[in-house]
Amino acid sequence: MALIELRGVSKSFGSHVVLDGVDLSVEEGETLVLMGRSGIGKSVTLLIITGLIAPDSGTVLLQGVDIARLPEKQLIPIRRQFSYVFQSGALFDSLTVAENVAFPLTEAEARDPQATEETVRRILQRLELEEVAPLRPAEISTGMKKRVAIARAMAASPLAILYDEPTTGVDPITGKMISQLIRELQCELGVTSIVVTHDLKCARVVADRVAFLDDGRILFHDSFEKFLASEDERLVQFKRAMPSMMRYIGAE
Repeated sequence: MALIELRGVSKSFGSHVVLDGVDLSVEEGETLVLMGRSGIGKSVTLLIITGLIAPDSGTVLLQGVDIARLPEKQLIPIRRQFSYVFQSGALFDSLTVAENVAFPLTEAEARDPQATEETVRRILQRLELEEVAPLRPAEISTGMKKRVAIARAMAASPLAILYDEPTTGVDPITGKMISQLIRELQCELGVTSIVVTHDLKCARVVADRVAFLDDGRILFHDSFEKFLASEDERLVQFKRAMPSMMRYIGAE
């Protein structure tokens, strides 16, 4: 049984159809990369998975339980099972790095402060962020902010981590480092991840499988190697639109 499964999910905003019968599955412990053109509905798909938006039709199964029609009160604990790494990082400017990482733990009820401190220390050490722990977001680089956002996502011990364009806005070296970090965490912790990205180099590093969203449906759902080899015209057009990515796709 898949950890997350969408069956025939549709969603419209007014007359604009965003999703039109999406079928998608995410296995426990895998990293699924969700790709597609801008504005095609990738972020909406993530919001539906986490219960923040209800689909117009279809089922959204989380560990076999349909959450699509649950009342708001029952959705709150479900949403807490997901960690979201936003493209901007979305850190709290008034908090230090350490306080940002601790935030999901301090929000939990009856959390032992000493246990929280130890968890934060361990995570900061794992991501090599100990030196910036007392600093605020304005005092660190964009790449460092993304690592802090990942650290905060880890702290909550989520069922799944959702990444929205994790390598956007950083230089290639930092992008490669972030991609490798996502993959290492998946291998070390077995955490289920969904990564929305246009970055083929990132997808190459992190993906167990790739799902390609086009015209409201999942056009492709298989390995990254098969994605690269696909001769489907819509996939070919998407890959041709990023020739600079394709040139380096075989580079380490």
